[in-house]
Amino acid sequence: MVRLGFIIGFIALVGVLLSGLAAYRVHDQELTVDGIALARAIDVHASLVQDRLTERELLARVASGLFRVPSVIKANMLQPLRSSIYTFKTDFVVASWIARLKPDELEAARAELASSGFPNPTIRRFDDQPLDPQSLDQPIDVVMDVEPKSAETMAFPGRSYDQNSVLGPTLARAMSEAKPVASDPIPLLRPNGPIGLVLAAPVLQEGVAAPAGFVTFSYELAPLMLTNDDLSLFSVVLKDPRDPNSELIANDRGVVTTRTITQEMPPPSIIRTVTFGGRDWSLGYYAKTNAAIRAQQTAAVVAAIGLALTGIVCGLFGYVAYNNLRLSREIQVRIGFERRLTAVIDELNHRVKNILAVIQSIVTRTLRHGSDIDVARELLIGRIHAMSNVVSLLSESQWQGVKLKGLFEARAIPHAERIAVSGPDIAVSARAAQSLSLLFFELASHSDEGLSLVGKHPHIVAHWEVTGEDNDTTFRFRWEEFNTSAATRREDSDFGLILLDRVAPEALGGTSKRYFTDVSYVYELIAPMETVIDMTERDRTEQFSAQLKSGR
Repeated sequence: MVRLGFIIGFIALVGVLLSGLAAYRVHDQELTVDGIALARAIDVHASLVQDRLTERELLARVASGLFRVPSVIKANMLQPLRSSIYTFKTDFVVASWIARLKPDELEAARAELASSGFPNPTIRRFDDQPLDPQSLDQPIDVVMDVEPKSAETMAFPGRSYDQNSVLGPTLARAMSEAKPVASDPIPLLRPNGPIGLVLAAPVLQEGVAAPAGFVTFSYELAPLMLTNDDLSLFSVVLKDPRDPNSELIANDRGVVTTRTITQEMPPPSIIRTVTFGGRDWSLGYYAKTNAAIRAQQTAAVVAAIGLALTGIVCGLFGYVAYNNLRLSREIQVRIGFERRLTAVIDELNHRVKNILAVIQSIVTRTLRHGSDIDVARELLIGRIHAMSNVVSLLSESQWQGVKLKGLFEARAIPHAERIAVSGPDIAVSARAAQSLSLLFFELASHSDEGLSLVGKHPHIVAHWEVTGEDNDTTFRFRWEEFNTSAATRREDSDFGLILLDRVAPEALGGTSKRYFTDVSYVYELIAPMETVIDMTERDRTEQFSAQLKSGR
């Protein structure tokens, strides 16, 4: 009996020790897994929010940069920008042109608003109270145009926002810093409207220190920073910049409310900072589940099972080993998925940076000093449309290439209906597609500036072919405009010449030439097929895509 009791006691002691060890291990691993998952989800959310904010700030910079020596007393200043604005993003609530008017310009501004059909063209305060022009001794900021035009927004033109407690300081700061500035959270459209932010970008004239006015975009706060869903591991709040003891939070319908921070409330699990409009915004993330309690519950279950199976040491050991192996595999799977996701995000960031660099080069060379603003604006909008079209096509194919004929769509190429396209429908790489899209637009945009000597529009033939075999395969492209000559065709711009003669050939590793015949204008491009297809880039994209799908 004593010996049996000793054996039973020994088995019980071993069972208790193993059960305790298993409970501790499970508790620690559950906390680690939950912590990794929560931190990663928060990092992805904060990164997406920052990307979203950067895109909208870039929109404001591009919009303000399109103005060149504007006449501020105009009620249709946003007309040239409408197509560009909707090409980038359409989720703003209101875009407006706010002009800085001198006291002696107010009557002319009122007449302009009246002729444009706005219901109340009187120059007045932001709260629609009368404004005495005789009391003004310095310029004031007056809304002259809005987009979109609706029953609510049509009432805004004519209002002066210098005395507004939120927008007044925002415009003043944007003017002093000469860059886009974001306002404090403010109700949009009306006093009880949705909470949002206003981004004001100053429009600067060459050689003048003070801005001619401001282009503003207002965004609802909920979709801008506080987006979330029921399946996420956390809820996100914005620290109210106006009150350190308050937070802004959106409900499931996107309605933003303010709540006061109390001592009884737990602190946020993680705080992340994003930058927008020259300001830092703090996002607080609260975990929806208590990881410690869940880990304790899991550990208690493991301990109970271990104590219940104390007499069966082998079974207990097998359970613990199996459980540890399962948890270890889960951690490895999650870590592997995160690494693959990080690689995909890095690749996407690299592509986005390249696209932004191309757009920056397009904007800089198109809007160079001394260029005609109307021609430059049309070329800039067209070139950006060409980039937007090829990015859309690449996104649809998961960046694995674009059918060459797809680059001749009417939405991206001027006068596409007059272009006779022929050649094998090959799929070109992402890099080649971006260069060829800009090349086709540049050729087409100069093909209808004048009529030929016989009074006919140019007839355009775009033909390509693939010659050779194996490693000597060559891509040959020929663009020929009939019924045109050096006298009727507009000279290529500096940007166009660089694109035609250097950028496009170098990007494809080939050569080009352009010349006039007796009856036509010809541009030829010859490049190795291996650079046009770029299998290395396609294989890398397919590898990232396959890894991400298998991780899921």
